[in-house]
Amino acid sequence: MSARMKTSRANSKPAGAKRPKPADKVSQSSQASAFGLKSTDLKLSGLKSMTGYAQAHAAENGFGLRVSVRSVNHRFLDVHLRVPEGFEPLEPRIRQIVRERVRRGHLDVTLRYEVAGPAAVGVNKEVAAAYLQAVGALRKQFGIATDPDLASILRLPGVIETSAAPLDDNLARLEDVAARCLAEALDKLDRMREQEGEALRREMSGHLSTIAGLAAQVETLAERARPAFAKRLESRLKDLLAEAQLDPARLAQEAAIAAERSDVSEELARLASHVRQFEALLSGASDVGKKLDFLLQEMQREANTLLSKTPGSEAEGLEITRLGLEMKSEIEKIREQVQNIE
Repeated sequence: MSARMKTSRANSKPAGAKRPKPADKVSQSSQASAFGLKSTDLKLSGLKSMTGYAQAHAAENGFGLRVSVRSVNHRFLDVHLRVPEGFEPLEPRIRQIVRERVRRGHLDVTLRYEVAGPAAVGVNKEVAAAYLQAVGALRKQFGIATDPDLASILRLPGVIETSAAPLDDNLARLEDVAARCLAEALDKLDRMREQEGEALRREMSGHLSTIAGLAAQVETLAERARPAFAKRLESRLKDLLAEAQLDPARLAQEAAIAAERSDVSEELARLASHVRQFEALLSGASDVGKKLDFLLQEMQREANTLLSKTPGSEAEGLEITRLGLEMKSEIEKIREQVQNIE
């Protein structure tokens, strides 16, 4: 039986709108390559999830130690320790080992101490005698003839106790055993977190390829819509000015200003850069969760700007809006997964 524990805290379109001419049909991988995302980038990485569980057990002469570690996502490293009474001097080394192995996450670390052999369990005869004396007094007072049940007496608090060996003399040896046991548990936890991190990487890479393909379609539609936009602007100006003669230079200037306001090439270029950086981090070392979250914020900002610059309610503009909303949805799906990356 374990010694007593203590806890410490270390789209819909309007009527009459024309369907846009479909963009050239290419595969998603081809679109991703055109956007700067190479299939060769999708390789194994060192990403780690912040979720996992592991335990380890070590036995020495006369005692055993069991360490369990449970991890969930958290913005920073937050370690909770539960150790048996008398093991408080081991807490600093346990926390140091955890800090050296884990960067982020909420960790519950539990250490259990077990005494082995026939002396591990004993009966406190004085406590048992006091219970029996109290039972006898009640029988006499109320005239109860039933004899007390021995099994029930043994289940009462304090009757059965563990025979804990003196800790002071063995504390140095216990500390070494606990350190080895904790290291083994953290090794198992790392393997579990790496497996889940690889699954998250594959899922996020799929969403990145989708974003790259959507952005490539937006780029094609934006190029196609630019000449049509200039013609529509000239037609509207003529309708507004009626018989007034238009200055070709002035018209060209206004058309250039309006075209610049609706140009999304810069947003697409920055989005492509963020996607490449994101994929590079996925394929690199661990401890990148905060960097990934920052890149997602930038990607979401570019998608919002792209939507705000979408020209009019014509067919091309409506299609670009639809694609931009899909990009935002894919970015949010990635954000959900990034919250669990160390």
